[in-house]
Formats: sequence, structure tokens, C-alpha cells
Amino acid sequence: MTLFDHKLIENPTAAYARLRESAAVHRTTTPEGEPLWVITRYREARASLADGRLSLDKANAKTSGAYQSSMPPELDAHLLNMDPPDHTRLRRLIARAFTPRRIAALRSRIQAMTDALLTTRAAPRMDLMDVLATPLPMGVICELLGVPEDNHHNFRAWTDTLLSPTAGSAKDSRTAMRQMHQFLTEVIQAKRSHPSNDLLSALVNARDDHDSLSEQELLSLAFLTLFAGYDNTVHLIGNAVLGLLLHPQVMHQVRQRTLPIEAVIEETLRWNPPFPLGVRRFALEDITIDDTVIPAGGRVWISIASANRDDREFPSPDSFTLGRPSTHLAFGHGIHYCLGAPLARLEAEIAIGSLLEHFPVLELAVPLEDLAWWPSFHKRGLRSLPVRTRPLNPDMAVARG
Repeated sequence: MTLFDHKLIENPTAAYARLRESAAVHRTTTPEGEPLWVITRYREARASLADGRLSLDKANAKTSGAYQSSMPPELDAHLLNMDPPDHTRLRRLIARAFTPRRIAALRSRIQAMTDALLTTRAAPRMDLMDVLATPLPMGVICELLGVPEDNHHNFRAWTDTLLSPTAGSAKDSRTAMRQMHQFLTEVIQAKRSHPSNDLLSALVNARDDHDSLSEQELLSLAFLTLFAGYDNTVHLIGNAVLGLLLHPQVMHQVRQRTLPIEAVIEETLRWNPPFPLGVRRFALEDITIDDTVIPAGGRVWISIASANRDDREFPSPDSFTLGRPSTHLAFGHGIHYCLGAPLARLEAEIAIGSLLEHFPVLELAVPLEDLAWWPSFHKRGLRSLPVRTRPLNPDMAVARG
């Protein structure tokens, strides 16, 4: 079995349990046949996420496969492809947008956006991914960056194409990347002419006035912030709501405020993380992990989804149990820990809390086995989440029925 096996994508819990049982590290191959090592146990995964001998820089790869670099250079000079000192320089720059104070200041705006979506788009039966989980993170990250609202739909389509490739879809991916590159170039030019109080304007200023980053880094940072800041939060919200729908007693306790929403989010991040694999890494030297030698230049994937279900760290790992210690690896560990984690948590907290307040009845509208997941090893998320609801105001249901 490989990372790209449909059996693993369709049922990752069972597949990773078998892999963990046999070893902490497994050698497999990419679709092009290049060697690849996957880390599946918690202790080894956590250590590897912070191991300086594992580089994010593709220049350290020893491979000839096309899978080495799927992004054009114009969009590839970002934090997920860098080691210190370049990583340190760019992270310090982008971190200004994600300070606790700036994130807290977004609460009222996120709440307003959430209320608007639930008020104007909700119905007695609806797809929660379409009504709330997708448009909210897209709206928040685009507003943070200063991206025009009429481009949201296009960006959603490009992201889905890149994160959920299908057989023979390389042409579609190249087209999506080309369109995204053109779009970001035009937005950046507009910010140069008419700057405003948003993150993208600040990055343009850092490029033009302070020479803190190159034009390629500017484009790449804009791409990464949109790309990562949107899709992961979409599926954090969707997976968290699914967790509650499958555990009605937990949902009741959250409604009664005997369990905090924050605990739902943390357990979702452990139990069903939206980003199941850490960013691929390349060994700078021969590295031995659990008696397995990964040669210098070898490609390494760290399975967050598997590590978060390791019973060596989490008792009864397959159960949705709130109140566990927050030692999951969903946002990474070490110097590459996700900068957007506080924003993702805040969006999920507001989205779930508001959903439960708006609808005293919320239940899955289809059998669990009918839910469709995105066919991707890059993300773990639902294509749709059909639910039945009853709003607080009965007249609302009549009007929309």
C-alpha cells in the first residue's frame, strides 16, 4: 500500500493503523516510482517535524521524478519550501498579520460574516459545506489579504483542482496554477496603485519600500496565505460539525455549555485533521529512524493523521473524546508550526457556536456511508455535508420551505 492508494484515501484510519502496527517508518514510492519514506507513529513524527536534518528546501532532494515540484517557480518561493535563514526572515514578516491582538480584532467581523451566511443562506435542508464551511474561511482570508470578493469562486475552483488531483489531471493543474499566478499578479499591481489597510498591501510595501522580499517571494507568500488559510479551515469546520453530528450527546453538552467548543476543535484536529500529511521533507544526511535508514536526499512524508491516532500517545484513539491534552500534531511542531492556527481556531469556534445557536435541531440528512470525501491524500475533507435543521424562528422555516 502507498500514500496514493485509493484504499488509504478512502479509509485512512484502518490503513494507517496497520502501518503503525508493523513499523514507525515505511518505504514506498511516488506515482512516478521515486522512493519515499512515510513516518506513521506519534513519537517519531513529532521528533521529525522539528528535526533540522530534514529540510523543506527542494534543492536538497535527490530525485528525478516530476513529482518533485508541481508548482511553478513564481509561486514556489514560500515558507513551506524554505529552511533558515530565509524561512526565519519571511516568517517574521508574515507573522505580523497573525499576532494574538490582530486575530482577536477579527472576532467581530468573523461573527458578522457568519451570522450573515446563516441568516441569508440557511434552509431546513442544506449542504453545510456550501452554506457555511466554505464561504466563511474564503471570505475571511480574502478580506485579510484584500482580495476582491468577485474572485472568490475562481479561487475555490483553483484550490480544489490543485488539492484533489485525479488521474490525467496534470493539464488541469497547470491551467489552475497559471490562472492563479495571473490573478495574483494583477491583484498585486492593483495594490501598488491603490494600497489599503490589508496584508497584501503590507507585503507589497515590504517588497517595494524595504526590499525585505523578492518579487517571487511576494507572489509566493500571497499564494500560500490564500491557499493554506482557506482550505484547511474549510475542512476543520466541516470535520468538527461531522464529529458533533455523529456524537449527539457531545453536541448536547456543547449546547448546554458543559463542554467548550474549543475542546471540540482540538479533538477534531486530532481525530480527523484536515491536513493529514506534514509538508514533505528531504534528508540532509543519512538518518536512522526506528531502525530504518533514510538516505541523504530521501523524500520524507510525516503522517499527521496516523500520528494523531497512535494509541501509544492517545488512549482509545479512534474515539471522539473531548478534553484530551492538546498534544496533537495537526498544526505541526517546531519552527514550521502553522502561523494561521489561531485564526483557524477562531473561525471554527465562531462557526460552530453560531451554528448551534441558530439551529436547535441539527442532524445528518443522509446515511454516513453516503458522504463523499475529496479523493486526495493532501486533505481530509467532505465534498458536501447535507444536514437537516430547524431554526430558532419557526417562521423562518416556513418562509424558506
